Amino acid sequence: MNAATRNGQLRAAAPADADQEALSLPAWTYHDPEFFEVEKETVFRTSWQLVCHVNDVPSPGDFHTFDFLGEAVVVLRGEDGELQSFHNVCRHRASRLLEGPKGHCGRRITCPYHAWTYALDGRLVAVPNREAFRGLDTGRHGLVPLEHEVYMGFIFVRFAPGLPSVPEMAAPYADELASYRLEQLVPQGRVTFRPRNVNWKNVADNYSDGLHINVAHPGLTRLFGRSYGIEAQPWIDKMWGVLRAEPSSKWSERLYQQLLPNVGHLPPERQRLWTYFKLWPNVAFDIYPDQIDFMQFLPVSATETMIREIAYVHPDSRREMRAARYLNWRINRRVSLEDKALIERVQSGMGSSSYTMGPLSEGEVCLRSFARRMRGLIPECRLPRAPARGWSRE
Repeated sequence: MNAATRNGQLRAAAPADADQEALSLPAWTYHDPEFFEVEKETVFRTSWQLVCHVNDVPSPGDFHTFDFLGEAVVVLRGEDGELQSFHNVCRHRASRLLEGPKGHCGRRITCPYHAWTYALDGRLVAVPNREAFRGLDTGRHGLVPLEHEVYMGFIFVRFAPGLPSVPEMAAPYADELASYRLEQLVPQGRVTFRPRNVNWKNVADNYSDGLHINVAHPGLTRLFGRSYGIEAQPWIDKMWGVLRAEPSSKWSERLYQQLLPNVGHLPPERQRLWTYFKLWPNVAFDIYPDQIDFMQFLPVSATETMIREIAYVHPDSRREMRAARYLNWRINRRVSLEDKALIERVQSGMGSSSYTMGPLSEGEVCLRSFARRMRGLIPECRLPRAPARGWSRE
């Protein structure tokens, strides 16, 4: 089937483009294995994925690893102090080189399988039994680099070109983000993983959904009242709420309201502001006065997602700040559990024969933006039902 024929069939089977704007993505795209394989290449190969912060790897020889859809990545601090990103794979027999989420490898990286050894800049510097590898050009067998960018202290990598740079994608909110001095953050704790038996888009939709806050998150409603804002830019969504002066009826929320201290580098209007940003397609930042959390919705399969997250903070030894960070964790742990229940209910419903696409209100700007981009990348998103098996190979 040629492209013209395929596109003609899509137009005949799908609602008109004008109608699509008011519709969610079709249910089948949330559980179809073939669609998921297309997403891996079309959505994620060119996407920027956050690995860590520059202060996760402060010294030469420090490293941080990241696994994503079968790819293994390592970010290294070189002897010259520069950061580089590589595939975490030996050039000899493809063994993983560095284990664990983070660590220190000294001045060399030695493969645990056959002891091929690499310098911190990726050069292959030692091969045991070298004389048996006739014609081996060590200059051609160094570690394979990855394109990476450092944006406000956070290190992003991607596997293929395509998207704008991270600064371009985040540009609409650059001034807001600059207020938080993100480059100076240090990690609090370690990276954690939370498995979810849902499609990654289900997690992304829920993160940018403003309508459910006052229905399903009573704690956030007690903190923000019913004033919760959302807006969508081409590559980044923003959601926000301002802490109310009225004390919450729950002790953890009430204490957070009372104890949260002023942060010297933040302007007055941000001292009580919680802001959430989601960078296309699956990276999110929860920006609080007391800490910054990042989350990634890592796709595992058509119906499995791993949420990867860690908190970053500005060093602050005040007792009030330590207490506020603990209370923040308590409050958002409850929000996370509420969201888990919500997305599991939605994922179950996506398998119903009664559901194809749902209507989106004019206020659901983030969901509309997300669906619009998905339809642009994968035109089959316009179809209410899954096409015949093998459609992606035609």
